[in-house]
Amino acid sequence: MSRPRALALGIAVLLSLVAVAGLWVESHINPSAHPGAVVDVTIPSGSSTDSIAGILVADRVISSSFWFRVYLRLHGGSHFDAGVYAVREHDSYPAVVKALGGPEVSRALVIPEGFTVGQIAARVGALPGHSAAHFLAVADGGTVRSPFEPAGSADLEGLLFPDTYTVTPGESDATILGQMIGRFDQVAAQIGLARAPAGVGVSPYQAVIVASLIEREAKQATDRPRVAEVVYNRLAKGMRLQIDATVLYALGPGHTSLSAADLQVESPYNTYLVTGLPPGPIANPGRAALEAALHPSIGDYLYYVVVEPDGTEAFSATLAGQEANIALARSRGLEG
Repeated sequence: MSRPRALALGIAVLLSLVAVAGLWVESHINPSAHPGAVVDVTIPSGSSTDSIAGILVADRVISSSFWFRVYLRLHGGSHFDAGVYAVREHDSYPAVVKALGGPEVSRALVIPEGFTVGQIAARVGALPGHSAAHFLAVADGGTVRSPFEPAGSADLEGLLFPDTYTVTPGESDATILGQMIGRFDQVAAQIGLARAPAGVGVSPYQAVIVASLIEREAKQATDRPRVAEVVYNRLAKGMRLQIDATVLYALGPGHTSLSAADLQVESPYNTYLVTGLPPGPIANPGRAALEAALHPSIGDYLYYVVVEPDGTEAFSATLAGQEANIALARSRGLEG
């Protein structure tokens, strides 16, 4: 082969390699005409370009941190603010840079029924820019109030409605609390909580306390109005409520079962020692529990105990009936 022909062949091979390399790089910059699912990408404060590229690889947004860094050097836009951003998996580099330079995404805050204020604070504290301690400080500070709070109280327990909330970037803890209180007030108006004195003979706030007991004690929907019946019947007779959930609340987070010694803990929430309702709710009840507190079943039940693995309870009007139900529960491997 002549030297000119060899040189031409070498140039052709080199150009082919460059073209293949260009296509390979392009496959990273624009990997697909149809990007994948939207994911939330969290950029911590002070993140370097290298660490951001690594985060994007981990979140399956890009496949090569090296080529992404090269792209940023060539095209600029390497500064990104800390935050949470909505980005599509396997998206093009231009689209990724645009998303990271845009506004943060809103976040869904899911509060289950029966959560305490402390548990809600933990959920809020997991959001970027928030902390559980600050949320609790605002909740206990008395500046954000519910119309159902007793005079002189700064306790929002029971008055924050369990629901799914949308939290936007920069939203304050006071605003989040206001949304939860507003949702509670909306539901309270719909179910007629203000009419509790005429309906069940207790104040609206006391009805919320009863609802919180129902939320914690009744596992099945059919048991809620009957638990309410037991509570009101015991109150009417001057009997102690003897509700385990109140003692667990008195003991604080981390307690899931009770010993005989636990039942002697000195607390206004220990309904084994104190007659009447506890001084405040022990959880934030949902709509069903609130409605049960306002519409208890009518009868002479005074006792209940869990007799099924799914939490179904058996009710009785006499101590003998309760003892028989306890024996049934123990025969089924339940504590009773």
